[in-house]
Amino acid sequence: MAANDREDPPETSGAEPAPTDLLTELATDHREIETLLGRLDAAAPGSPDRKQLLDTLTIELVRHTVAEEEHLYPAVRKHLAGGDGLADKELADHRRVEELLRELEGRSAGEDQFGVLVRELSVTVTAHIADEERTLFPLLREGVHPFVLESLGRKAQEAKKTAPTHPHPRAPSTPPVIGLLAPGIGLVDRVRDYLTGRH
Repeated sequence: MAANDREDPPETSGAEPAPTDLLTELATDHREIETLLGRLDAAAPGSPDRKQLLDTLTIELVRHTVAEEEHLYPAVRKHLAGGDGLADKELADHRRVEELLRELEGRSAGEDQFGVLVRELSVTVTAHIADEERTLFPLLREGVHPFVLESLGRKAQEAKKTAPTHPHPRAPSTPPVIGLLAPGIGLVDRVRDYLTGRH
């Protein structure tokens, strides 16, 4: 076979995933979370599927929260005028979501209150996502160099790999401490998830 008849190997084999910036990474999370919320809402009241979907949603929300608190809100504080107030407002939303997740974790899907809490969770999370994408993301896209956003995107991806999979009521809730505790807590949670069959 002639040298120029040889087929080159595909460029994608063994390649790393394409780099993504922080805002694209978080927006992708938002779409996954919205999909899970839709499935949770559509599941029959009291069905075991609702509890299983809530478990999956909890894992995604906690991982996403850690990525935002470690990387998004510090960038908001550093780069945006009035960033402290903007970040504090979003953090207050996170606290409410965490409270709702803790309340739901101890309840059966058959309880009336389960449905009420799921509805409040859905409304709170949906409003939070819309606020971030309408307000914070465009401001950051305009005010932060793309290289910085890409670097933060890689860090957010790493943060999600080691994040806890459950809300931790006794864990300190300030972002620097969450950053220090998340890898250890995440490891414990993943082992517990594996042993109990929770995915």
